[in-house]
Formats: sequence, structure tokens, C-alpha cells
Amino acid sequence: MSKTDKLTIALSKGRIFKETVPLLKQAGIEPIDDPETSRKLILDTNQDNVKLVIIRATDVPTYVQYGAADIGVAGKDVLMEHGGEGLYEPVDLKIAKCKLMVAGIKGQARPAGRLKIATKYINSARKYYSQKGEQVEFIKLYGSMELAPLVNLADYIVDVVDTGNTLKANGLEPLEHIADISSRLVINKASMKMKHQSIQSLIDNISAAIK
Repeated sequence: MSKTDKLTIALSKGRIFKETVPLLKQAGIEPIDDPETSRKLILDTNQDNVKLVIIRATDVPTYVQYGAADIGVAGKDVLMEHGGEGLYEPVDLKIAKCKLMVAGIKGQARPAGRLKIATKYINSARKYYSQKGEQVEFIKLYGSMELAPLVNLADYIVDVVDTGNTLKANGLEPLEHIADISSRLVINKASMKMKHQSIQSLIDNISAAIK
């Protein structure tokens, strides 16, 4: 990595951070602080020219798109929703795997008429249903999706499913598979040109670590 190039890497707390740390370590980058215990939002690493910014998962593509971070790690669900403008997506990190699914109350017949779908993934859900040629009504929620069908707010939900245990615990079942989700390395397009050597070496090291 070129010593002159300052690199900022955007990560979100929790599962993505924990599963990205070993990959960064392979590239010679180790955080000095733990975001779970530190209140800092900009973490130092063992390399003076590399900083980690800790932000909400949904904000990672925006920070990278506008160059506030050179590099980020974001779930494919977040990238599909964002649209991926101004980003390269060179590496599937094969971490934080789950599925984007349609789910509904177990054993319940499909209701007649236009479906009501509750989701925070409005863009992805809209694209999925328009490809099927279906007109549906969307209700934007930010959490506790499983509640929506139980209180008649919506017929179905579109959400990420990991083990499926939360669905099962609430009497729901997965009905349709929209996409396989994993975390991806994303790069700001201008940074890729300006800091090519440093970023390419990081990509190569992380790709080698995945293999």
C-alpha cells in the first residue's frame, strides 16, 4: 500500500464489522479500537494512513458514493436498495449471508385483489413485483416487519431472512426468494483512479483471503 494515500473505510457495527476484521487483517489493517466498546466514530488502525468510519449499514453506499469514504463494506440488500450509483463493487466478501424473501402467515391462502407489502426494501420489492407484472401497494416500515401481517397492516412482508427462526416464532413462513444476500466491498470511482495502487493492493489481499 502506498504510504501517501490516505484511505477511509466505511463499516457498520455488529456482524459485518466482526466478519470483515479478519479479511482486513490479511491486508495488514487492524483496528486499534473496538466499535462495540469505543464511542469514537472514526477508528484508528495500525496503519497511520488508514482510518475506519463506523456508520449505519444503510449509509455506507452513500458515504462511498460521495467520497466521504474511499471504500466500504455493505450488504447486497443495502446496495440493491441504494441503486449502486458511483460505486464499483469488485468483490463479494461471502460474509453476512442471508436471503431477501417474501414471507406471510403460515398456511394462509393468498388474499384476493391487490397485495399490501410491508418492507424497508421498497425499491427492491417494487422491482421484483414489477418484473412479475403485479401491481402491489407498499407500506414502508423500519423494523419489526413480522408484526405487519399479524395485525393486518399488510398481507406479506419483504425482508432479509437468516435462519428463519424469527419468522417461525411469529407464525410466518418464507414464500418467495428474491435474492441471495452477502456483503460486498464497494469502492468510490474517483478514489479508484486517484489511489489506484493502494486500493488495488487492498482488493488483491482481501480477494486472496476469501479464497
